[in-house]
Parts: sequence; structure tokens; C-alpha cells
Amino acid sequence: MIKQIFVNLPVENLERSIAFFSKMGFSFNPQFTDENATCMIIGENMFAMLLVKPFFKSFIQKEISNAKKTSEVILAISLENRFEVDELMVKAISAGAKEPRKPQDLGWMYQRGFEDPDGHLWEVFFMDPAKAGSNP
Repeated sequence: MIKQIFVNLPVENLERSIAFFSKMGFSFNPQFTDENATCMIIGENMFAMLLVKPFFKSFIQKEISNAKKTSEVILAISLENRFEVDELMVKAISAGAKEPRKPQDLGWMYQRGFEDPDGHLWEVFFMDPAKAGSNP
């Protein structure tokens, strides 16, 4: 059984990334933080490891993709309601995030997205299970 998830993301400037996500209200585990990486706490048993690119590269054989030009993943965060979605987006934008597209309201799901300073795409959404019906 899976106990935790750690998403590893390469970053250009660790201090800048910590400052950006701190402004959004995220906290960090000092036990897993040094000059090469930090462990951002997303939620219970959900973490993002932000690694400076040379350290990230030491774990892989491939090239590091340029997240400002290409996309490999969208990191999606589910929140309790629309207000929380908009509230987190305000924090993200005021911290320097780009909002690459307009909010989407599907009735049963409300979603917005942002691009962090390193180009990683994040989706922030609320899904109303009562309205979702057969929609995935």
C-alpha cells in the first residue's frame, strides 16, 4: 500500500522557489532541506521535492526538460471549494506565477492553473462530487 508521494521537480534557484511557495502558504520540512533540495509539504503524505538542477540530474540519465518550453506533467491540487481555488491563485499570482489560461467552470468542476517560476504547471481545482455524476 502506498504511504506517501514525493514529486521531484528541478529548479533553477532553490531560494527563489522556497520564497515563491512560502508566499503561497506552503511550508517545508527542514529535515529534508539543504543547499541542494527542500521538501515542500503539499498535504498529508504529499510532498514536492524541489531540487537544484545539478542535484536533480544526479538521479537521472536523461536530459532535464525545459519546463518553460515543454510540458511533461501537470501537478493537480484538489481543494475544498471554489473560494479556496481563487484564494490560492491570488497568492500564486502575487508571488509571481503566470496564469496561462482563463479559469474553467464546468459546473461540476472549477479549475485554474498557474506556472511557477521554473515553468512547472500546477492545476488548482474544486470538484463537486454531487454534481459530477458520470463526468470523470
